[in-house]
Amino acid sequence: MGELHNRLIERFGQDAIRVVPSPFSKINFLLIFDKQTSTTLLCTERLSDFVMHVNEKLKGRERNELFFCLPSYWEIDNLENERFNWVFYWLDKLTNYVVNQNSWFGPGHTFPNGNPFQAISSTMKANHFILADPVLLEEKLQPIEITAGIVHFLSVIPIFEDEMDYKMGKGTFKLMTKLKNQGVTEKLDDYRSTTLKSKWRLKRS
Repeated sequence: MGELHNRLIERFGQDAIRVVPSPFSKINFLLIFDKQTSTTLLCTERLSDFVMHVNEKLKGRERNELFFCLPSYWEIDNLENERFNWVFYWLDKLTNYVVNQNSWFGPGHTFPNGNPFQAISSTMKANHFILADPVLLEEKLQPIEITAGIVHFLSVIPIFEDEMDYKMGKGTFKLMTKLKNQGVTEKLDDYRSTTLKSKWRLKRS
C-alpha cells in the first residue's frame, strides 16, 4: 500500500476504499465510496508515479490520477455489462496512452469515443470525454502532497459532440461554466442530454 493510498484512507476512511482489478488489463484501480455525495469513485492508483512533461502553464501538475464518479445506480461489479464496464476500459486506455506515448494530461483535454464518434454505451449517449478538475468532489479531492510531489485528481466527464464543438469554438472555461450552471458535474448521468440549446446546433450545421 503506497503513500497516496494511505492519504486517501485518511480522507475517506479505511472501509471506504478497496482495490479492484481491471477486467481489460493487469492494472489495478481504487474503488472509493464517498458518504457525503453517495457516489463511488473509480480511480487510477499508480498513474501519479509517472511524471508528465506538462506545458509551462501547468508546472506543478506533473503527477495526476484520473477518476470516474459513479452514481448510486452504477453496477460496478457487473463486469460483463457494456453499460457499466466501459469506465474500466477508458481508464485503462487513458493510462496506457499517457505512459506509452510519454505524453501529459491537463484540464480541458478531450478525447473522442471512436472514429467516427459513437455513443459511449447503449445508455450513455455522449460520444466524447473531457478532463476537468473535481467539481462535486472539489473538497475531498484537493491535491495531495506526498514525498514524491503533489498529486492532482482529474475527473473524466462524458460530453456530447455539440458540447465538444462549443468547447473548440468558445474555450474550455465557457463550456465548463455552462455545464456547471446546468448542474452537470463529474458524476456520471446516463439520462442527461446536451446542455446546448437547439439554436447553437442549428448555427454550427
